[in-house]
Amino acid sequence: MLKKLLRTSAFRLAILYLALFVVSVGVILMVVYRTTAGFLEQEIGETIALEVAGLQDQYRNNGLGGLIDVVRERSALTNNNSIYLVTTPTGVILAGNLSGWPAAVPNASGWTHFKVSEYGGATDRPSTAQAISFTLPGHYRLLVGRDMSEIDQLRDRMVQSLGWILGVTAMLGLGGGLLVGRGAMLRIEAINRTTRQIMAGDLSGRVPRRGDGDEIDRLAGNLNAMLDRIERLMTGMRQVADSVAHDLRTPLTRLRSRIELALIQETEDPEVYRTVLQETIAEADRLLSTFAALLSIAEAESGTRRADFAPVDLVEVVQLAADLYEPVAEEKGQVLRAEARGNPVVMGNGQLLSQVVSNLLDNAIKYTPSGGRITLLLEGSGPGRAARITVADSGPGIPADQRQKVLQRFVRLDSARASPGNGLGLSLVDAVATLHGARLELGDNEPGLRVTLTFPKAAAAKRDGQARAEGAARA
Repeated sequence: MLKKLLRTSAFRLAILYLALFVVSVGVILMVVYRTTAGFLEQEIGETIALEVAGLQDQYRNNGLGGLIDVVRERSALTNNNSIYLVTTPTGVILAGNLSGWPAAVPNASGWTHFKVSEYGGATDRPSTAQAISFTLPGHYRLLVGRDMSEIDQLRDRMVQSLGWILGVTAMLGLGGGLLVGRGAMLRIEAINRTTRQIMAGDLSGRVPRRGDGDEIDRLAGNLNAMLDRIERLMTGMRQVADSVAHDLRTPLTRLRSRIELALIQETEDPEVYRTVLQETIAEADRLLSTFAALLSIAEAESGTRRADFAPVDLVEVVQLAADLYEPVAEEKGQVLRAEARGNPVVMGNGQLLSQVVSNLLDNAIKYTPSGGRITLLLEGSGPGRAARITVADSGPGIPADQRQKVLQRFVRLDSARASPGNGLGLSLVDAVATLHGARLELGDNEPGLRVTLTFPKAAAAKRDGQARAEGAARA
């Protein structure tokens, strides 16, 4: 468990941010430390320099005796953190508050940092000082400095605080990284369990979501949507297999029976065989049309035809379909009226869209009685409007509770079983509508059926303008 947690990307990312944060805090504290300590040391240095200048003036004006008197007077002051010492060339102390000349070696600037006593002050800590020394005329030596115990204590406390802050920050960051990594690992493990469940054949598994909308939640939502789509496709494939096995058995049996009957008939009349062959070809054509419809549905649902999308003039699609089916409607004593309002252009596959309109008209003509009326209406896209194709008839219609069912493959209502067909027409319309992002609606025409195909509003309007611009450029 711990090894998995340490290998999670969330934990590694948390450690990376922890390292950056610790470095940032360390740099900030070091800057604060150097600024504070440096400022204090600079102030002490300036104070010492002023005292040295005053003592040098005293020596020049009043000689060695005057300097010694001033040093003694200042050394006798209580609560004085200044350090003074005047000695002879041989090291004999003439005045000051030190017991002897410090053994520490001055640095390049002449400053000496040394320990005054092992313990001192209320905190019982070693007392240190920083001083500068001069050689006076006659080889007398003068040392002036300040007690540095408080600054040293401040420096030690700041260093300790820096260590504590960095330590606490590291511990909190590590703990936070472990918590974040554990949470991410648990959620990723839930996704892994779901995928293993699906790989085992159970397509009903879904990735749990917390609902907070973070990236893992969005990933889970996308995976669930993908799984829903896969499950629908697999269910559709099973239904297709079952439907093909069931619905194609009858025409294949009929086809075999005709051929077998022709073989066993003892006749030399070629017309008999011609009739059998014609009926066989017609039955084969119906089978081929069924398989072609299944192939078109599969291509539409797979989305492979989306790569062939191009601007499609819906007026041309509707007009061609109306010209093709108007004679068929007249032959059945029906009235087919086609109307186009506007000139909408959408991105899509022209062949599939033509097939959709043809299927809708074919169904309307097939189920509308003689003397009925069929309407094909195209409404153009524009501001606030979407491109819409509507096919309405005055036939028996479809009950409201059956309108979603008829979109499935090979589904035919009891009232339509006597009519020719394979139950794939509306399935193809639904698949092509989904491919184009259009909304398919089946409604009541009172009487009859009204089928409406509405294309996406923004996409239709935008692509309409693009297509018109391209047409103008070509013109």
